[in-house]
Amino acid sequence: MGYLGNTPALSYTSFAVQHFTTSATTSYTLDYSVANENEIRLVINNVVQQPGSSYAYTASGTSLTLSAATSATDTMYAVFLGKAVQTVNPPNGSVTNAMIVDGTIAESKLASGVNTITMAEQWRLSSVTVTSTNTFLTTNLEKADSSDAGSIGTGMSESSGVFSFPSTGIYLITGTGAFYQNGSVTHQFVGLEIYVTTDNSSYNRRASSYGAILGTAEEANTTCMYIFDVTDISNDKVKFHVRQQTAGNLNVAGATNRQLTGFTFVRLGDT
Repeated sequence: MGYLGNTPALSYTSFAVQHFTTSATTSYTLDYSVANENEIRLVINNVVQQPGSSYAYTASGTSLTLSAATSATDTMYAVFLGKAVQTVNPPNGSVTNAMIVDGTIAESKLASGVNTITMAEQWRLSSVTVTSTNTFLTTNLEKADSSDAGSIGTGMSESSGVFSFPSTGIYLITGTGAFYQNGSVTHQFVGLEIYVTTDNSSYNRRASSYGAILGTAEEANTTCMYIFDVTDISNDKVKFHVRQQTAGNLNVAGATNRQLTGFTFVRLGDT
């Protein structure tokens, strides 16, 4: 018979079967509950029995009642016509996004290498940091709170400007630097840089972004990003570095300013 669409799954269906140990009785217990006797096919001594109260058997719930008692030498089994124990797998490409309930697929079931955001955290400068040199940011660092930039996750730890990680994985690190003049210097070359180490000792610059302040009332903003494959949480660390090329003090904006210097860490997935 012709059909439209996928091959009917019924041709691949196997039904539950129960074999009985018979005795001189008319009462048996089914493995599965049924609404009535028409939901099972009963076979005694290889002869299919006719269902119904006026015929060979009746059934309700898990109770099976015969119209005549069996003997210990009889063979009897029942096929549950409404109880499928195996069906064909869905054809390739037949399951769409609309068929999947949101949040029902565990991360462990995703294919290896599929990136999923599993952790995110944001840090910031809590107040203005004044510097006259190229230097690492080591003070006034705090995790963002709900009253300002917003707490978006947990996981990173910070000590004297050194950021460590709670687990291995691939992390997206973003740094945003906000700078403005301090004093009478009218021109400054400024920048923010991401430094990483894999031995908890030798830090190397891996990303940077630069700008220029051309007047005493001007500001400069820079953003840099780096993807860090963290394989050893004891030794893989991050620091942020401020660079300026002109002599004189530089203000690195903190939480009280219009602009904010901050850092985000987003865990994209496993290595």
